[in-house]
Amino acid sequence: MDFGLVLQTDPPGAATVGLMRRAERNGFRYGWTFDSAVLWQEPYVIHSRILANTQRLIVGPMVTNPGTRTWEVTASTFATLNEMYGNRTVCGIGRGDSAMRVAGRKPNTLARLSEAMSVIRDLAEGREAVVDGTPLRLPWVAGSRLPVWMAAYGPKALAMAGREADGFILQLADPYLTEWMVKAVRQAAADAGRDPDAVTVCVAAPAYVTEDASDAAMAHAREQCRWFGGMVGNHVADLVARYGEESSLVPAALTSYIKARHGYDYAHHGRAGNPDTEFVPDEIVDRFCLVGPVETHLERLRALRELGVDQFAVYAMHDAREAVVDAYGEHIVPVLHDGPATS
Repeated sequence: MDFGLVLQTDPPGAATVGLMRRAERNGFRYGWTFDSAVLWQEPYVIHSRILANTQRLIVGPMVTNPGTRTWEVTASTFATLNEMYGNRTVCGIGRGDSAMRVAGRKPNTLARLSEAMSVIRDLAEGREAVVDGTPLRLPWVAGSRLPVWMAAYGPKALAMAGREADGFILQLADPYLTEWMVKAVRQAAADAGRDPDAVTVCVAAPAYVTEDASDAAMAHAREQCRWFGGMVGNHVADLVARYGEESSLVPAALTSYIKARHGYDYAHHGRAGNPDTEFVPDEIVDRFCLVGPVETHLERLRALRELGVDQFAVYAMHDAREAVVDAYGEHIVPVLHDGPATS
């Protein structure tokens, strides 16, 4: 199992670079950042500095979308980073949540996302692609390689990830839901004539390591990670609107907890103490996140690895960022990491 670190690009940018360097020293192989240009600093500028200050770390957005930038610009950015630093990028992409909604736009359709994934990959790897009816090619690109990993929850998106993406990003760490979704992705890959095992599976969720399992320690850890249930709830609300509360296409284990949800302010998106996530119960925090002593993390991660998860990416938006990176580097990565990263 590989490990990644996921950060928001809050200023100062040097702090993000420093944390990624710390992650690499602790055996992490991937460095991810949010991509929402209104809420945080421009990620690709910081990605360049991360790559310049690390040796092996693979970097990418978790996740970009087809609507914020034109596709040739996104492709050119990745290809430039690859030329400068040696194919150490991965494109995480989805329909767009915070980046689109905070700017008053709707998330992209799956059809647009499908087209964008193909175009961005082709252009970044030096092939011709059609953008808005015009055939384009980046003539200077040579030898660039860009895996495209798609974030998904719903049945149509999961099927598309299996058919078209190089990797699948699942933003929650519940074993039951992970098993259900990984099976859906792999079945879609097989139906499309692909090798299901060729689709890399990345689970991303907050991790908070406590000294013990005391009530006080667990309560604090849960409060530091409760924001994640609210973030996931945005996507779940979209699924409920599309498929209904009782649809057999979406597990009730995913949708039932948002019944008490009332609105969402992106000013607090992805942050501990988010007041819009009070509806998230402790049960969801424990299911979706990894909170507790080292042994609890190892047990969950072993279960996820058995379900086919190739990478666990740690969301570190809480008050113990350095501590969780160090704890994983000392106690978890050496136990579960089983080889060099591949992108």
